[in-house]
Amino acid sequence: MTPVIESDAHKSLREAVSTFAAHHPRTLGTDTTHLWQAAAKLGYIGVNLPEAYGGGGAGITELALVLEELGASGNPLLMMIVSPAICGTVISRFGTDEQKREWLPPLADGSRLMAFGITEPDAGSNSHRITTTARRDAATGDWVLTGRKVFVSGVDIADATLIVGRTEDARTGKLKPCLFIVPRDAPGFERRPIDMELSAAEKQFELTLDDVRLPADALVGDEDAGLLQLFAGLNPERIMTAAFGIGMGRYALSRALEYARERTVWKTPIGAHQAIAHPLAQAHIDLELARLMMQKAAHLYDAGDDMGAGEAANMAKYAAGEACVRAVDQAVHTLGGNGLTREFGLAQLITASRVARIAPVSREMILNYVSHQTLGLPKSY
Repeated sequence: MTPVIESDAHKSLREAVSTFAAHHPRTLGTDTTHLWQAAAKLGYIGVNLPEAYGGGGAGITELALVLEELGASGNPLLMMIVSPAICGTVISRFGTDEQKREWLPPLADGSRLMAFGITEPDAGSNSHRITTTARRDAATGDWVLTGRKVFVSGVDIADATLIVGRTEDARTGKLKPCLFIVPRDAPGFERRPIDMELSAAEKQFELTLDDVRLPADALVGDEDAGLLQLFAGLNPERIMTAAFGIGMGRYALSRALEYARERTVWKTPIGAHQAIAHPLAQAHIDLELARLMMQKAAHLYDAGDDMGAGEAANMAKYAAGEACVRAVDQAVHTLGGNGLTREFGLAQLITASRVARIAPVSREMILNYVSHQTLGLPKSY
């Protein structure tokens, strides 16, 4: 049964992370290296990774809690969604012993990062259209990857990128998804920054793989279990994106509440007026409801219920994305003109808050998923 009330251990972790984050300067849009290293030193970055490899031995439940509290203090770490949650989870569940020994300890202690590449120019939500292919070199046993990826976060600061490619099934001739660890300096592996208006420390890149040659052991897990391995990473990605959105929404709401209590017009704090108070109360309710669904998804995932976690993770990501956008919008509106100034730091959240609506899957595709998988309605595509 999914707990509705947090355990004492989770409450203590939440308080510890909140205290830690509050003592760091706000990092949104600035370099996060120091914060990442400090958080890793305290065990927060690798809290979900196995203890045998230097992690905290906990789960996505705890990692999402950490990210939410960092975001709520104005210190979100986008790469937590990618490096420990997606890549660390996939390697810990499906990697070879050698891959685990090489990657999990440095991912846990923050000394190395890994990016994740799945989206392509012509294959966004439809992962079946991925054209990045991997073929075997019969003479050497190497893999040779060719293709393109877009909107890949943090490639410049990552030591490697976990690339989703497709290999040919010898039995059917059809292409199937597989995951490969591609080192940053691999010959033929090129990156180009995408000019984004989004204010974030983590940059976005387009990747080109031009006959990138990788050793046989670059393949993660079983070549025949591609979909299982892929969704083992995508469910945590959705849960962590929900945590990212909830944290950002909480931060915006806290700034608005502070302002509404202090800003006085006609001898009355503006927060006393229902036109201000009620929308802020609604934003708080929406964020709390999104958090409950996020916690349900995380607990289901950690309990090994991949099917149940998939449904809940999609719902959590949807709810958090909507709640985050509404909270940010209401926060800016509460501050009026001040909400658009650099001094109060809310205006840049208008763009950032939309990320949880768009990535890693759009709200429309989540509604499609719920329509088909949950409600049993026919597909339109």
